[in-house]
Amino acid sequence: MGSNRSATPRPAGGRVLLAAVAAGTLALAACSGPGATDAGGGGGQQPGGSGELRVAVISHGTPGDAFWNVVKNGAETAGKELGVQVDYNAAGDPSAQAKLIDNAVAQKVGGLVVSMANPDALRDSIRKAADSGIPVITINSGEKRSAEFGAITHVGQSEEVAGERAGENLKQSGRTKLLCIIHEAGNVALNERCDGARRSFGDVQNLQVDISNPTDVQARIKGALQSDSSIDAVLTLNPQVAANAVSAVRESGSQAKVATFDLNSDVVSFIKSGQLEFALDQQQYLQGYLPVTFLKLFRDNANTVGGGKPVLTGPQIVDKSNVDKVGSFAERGTR
Repeated sequence: MGSNRSATPRPAGGRVLLAAVAAGTLALAACSGPGATDAGGGGGQQPGGSGELRVAVISHGTPGDAFWNVVKNGAETAGKELGVQVDYNAAGDPSAQAKLIDNAVAQKVGGLVVSMANPDALRDSIRKAADSGIPVITINSGEKRSAEFGAITHVGQSEEVAGERAGENLKQSGRTKLLCIIHEAGNVALNERCDGARRSFGDVQNLQVDISNPTDVQARIKGALQSDSSIDAVLTLNPQVAANAVSAVRESGSQAKVATFDLNSDVVSFIKSGQLEFALDQQQYLQGYLPVTFLKLFRDNANTVGGGKPVLTGPQIVDKSNVDKVGSFAERGTR
């Protein structure tokens, strides 16, 4: 899933009409294609600027993570199509991520795309970028703090809405008690997902685990199921943890149904075999592709997208009815 692809799937949800965006981008490319590279790397940040646009994409995922590889693929594909230089970096530690943002500001990039799993740790760095005239688009996490920090828009999935959708689906399937697995302490988005599920489902119990220790993750889920036989549904917030949950359910002898957020090849296989009910796909390829497109439009035509509201990329429910088609896109690294 780490290779770049030129094909760009359209989202099934969200508030963006990609056809309109694509048409506008093509029109701009025809009349104002990329010029010579700006030696300073930051000459194109303001509307009407000239030269090659350079965009720094800085995520909170660890380098090589399957989920973030898809985001990277989307950003780099948009860069190739639009003549934008895209520099992708990632750091799981918030302080390290803040340093990457500071470095991008010092290099005078023309645009910044950043995910905010820990908004407070990044606030000063993002504000510095916005105050220096670098347009910022936040992605994936931190939707509620995006405008506060000076970003021109946020692209991602409303975590609370997605959680509500997950809870609704599980409730409709007759489940009555849900175990929601939080795999990363301090990540506000994960708590928002469980909170959303609680609003629509009702009886939800959170379980904190550490994704860096898969053996312990599986053991803790298994222990929770064995200690409370009334738990008949498990919601994981990460594909890796979904695999641990499927194994834990099998080993515990529980009849609990498992659902998850996000896709990978294992999740696709589990849905096909009936071991997973469904996955909520936030279509993270778009979280890479769209911000680069939006920053190009902002630089070349002073366009902003969203009208002050986040641009939603999901959630889309992936289940047995559509997993074959979506799974083929996941294999090529675009879902």
